[in-house]
Amino acid sequence: MKVEIWSDVMCPFCYIGKRRFEDALQQFAHNDKVEVEWKSFQLNPNMQTDPSTNINQYLADAKGWTIDYARQMNAHVTQMAAEVGLEYNMDNAVVANSFKAHRFTHLAKKHGLGAQAEEQLFKAYFTNGKNIDDTDTLAELGQTIGLNTDEVKQALDSNQFADDVRHDIAEAQYLGIQGVPFFVMNEKYAVSGAQAVPVFVQTLDKAFEEWNAQQNKPGMTIIEGDTCDVNGKC
Repeated sequence: MKVEIWSDVMCPFCYIGKRRFEDALQQFAHNDKVEVEWKSFQLNPNMQTDPSTNINQYLADAKGWTIDYARQMNAHVTQMAAEVGLEYNMDNAVVANSFKAHRFTHLAKKHGLGAQAEEQLFKAYFTNGKNIDDTDTLAELGQTIGLNTDEVKQALDSNQFADDVRHDIAEAQYLGIQGVPFFVMNEKYAVSGAQAVPVFVQTLDKAFEEWNAQQNKPGMTIIEGDTCDVNGKC
C-alpha cells in the first residue's frame, strides 16, 4: 500500500508529523507492505534566502507579528518537537528558499534514498542551523546518505529535477492540499497535520483493509474465442 507525504523542509510540524507517522508505522502490523513516497510542497515559494536574517525577525516581518510573539511560537513548536525526541534550535535556523532542497530530495528519490534525504534536511534545518539552499551543504548531506557529491552538485547547479518539484506542487493543488504535512494513504484516505499517533494507526488500518481486499479479488475469468491481436494476427 502506498502512502504519499507532502511536506516542506521549513515546516516545523512536518518533522514532528514525520516522527509521529514513523511511530505509527512501527505499531502497524503490516508495515512491511507499506511504500512511503515523499512529495514536494512549498509554503513560501517567493522566500528570498538570507542567512543574515534571524528567523524570529523574518516571521515577525512576514506575518505581522511582534518579535516576542514569534519567539513564543518557535518555543511552542520546539517543545512539541522535544516530546517526540527532536531537538529544534530555532534561533539558528537559516532563512532559505526550499526549492533547491526539494530538487535534492528528488535526486535522492531517484536512488531510493528519498526518506533518508528528508530526514537529513529536517535535521540540517531545525537542529544544525544549516542553509538548505546552499549547494555545498546539500552535497555534504547527500554524502551522508550515500549519494555522490559530484552528482549532487552537477544536478543542483543545473535545473535538473525542477519539473519534478513543480509536478508535486501541481498535484497538491489538484488534490486541494493547502497545508502540510499531508498524508495520503491508498489514494483514498488523508491525514492533515502532525496528528497524534493513534490517528495515523487508525487510518493505516482502514486504508490497508480496503487495499488488501482489492489485492485479493479474484482475477478476471476469460472465455477464449476467435480474436485479432495488436500485431494484426487473426
